[in-house]
Amino acid sequence: MMQDRYLEPHQARRRPPTEWESLLGDSLERAFATGMHELAPIVEYLNRAGPPAPNGQAWTEVLLQAELARLAA
Repeated sequence: MMQDRYLEPHQARRRPPTEWESLLGDSLERAFATGMHELAPIVEYLNRAGPPAPNGQAWTEVLLQAELARLAA
């Protein structure tokens, strides 16, 4: 009998998240919970709620996409 396989939520992590990564994840979860699913409103939300983008910059759509791609690598 073959067992069902599933992905553990943190199975793909190579290391624990940094404090900033945790803050970003929490903020993104709050944005999604309010029904935001498009990039522009999420960027606006991050600029209001934080955390600030790397080096204290304001978030832009391009910067958020690049940062999420970097974190996923």
